[in-house]
Amino acid sequence: MNITLENVTSSNYEAVCDLDVTDEQQDYVASNMWSLLESHYCHGNTCRAIYQNDKPVGFLMWVSETPAKMSIWRFMVDQGFQKAGIGRAALNLALNEIKAGDKVKEIEICYDPENPVAKGFYSSFGFQEVGLDKDGEDMLAVIKL
Repeated sequence: MNITLENVTSSNYEAVCDLDVTDEQQDYVASNMWSLLESHYCHGNTCRAIYQNDKPVGFLMWVSETPAKMSIWRFMVDQGFQKAGIGRAALNLALNEIKAGDKVKEIEICYDPENPVAKGFYSSFGFQEVGLDKDGEDMLAVIKL
């Protein structure tokens, strides 16, 4: 299984927009189309298509909150490719890319505290929960570098 992160470009954005999660996961992630639109108009957003071999199978977006803090805002693997280790490989690649920034001291991610898989998955990468976000809706977890 060859997993890579690729830039989203004019040649692959439609395939990225067509990726989707299961019906049960719909409330946990924003659409890729919305994320790409948001990244176009907001400064500091980085988008990556998750590829398995030559096929887009997922999507990641992270945002530079400050020079020292990156926040992973979007992370999804298409429903047809879940439970195959792709998400784990892709998040590891993303974290390595983010950590390569000289000034980055903290990486954060947020997730629905009702999502039964998220806490264990993210903690296995070293994310530690710090509490709910300012709206009291999503759990924040961070990696301090």
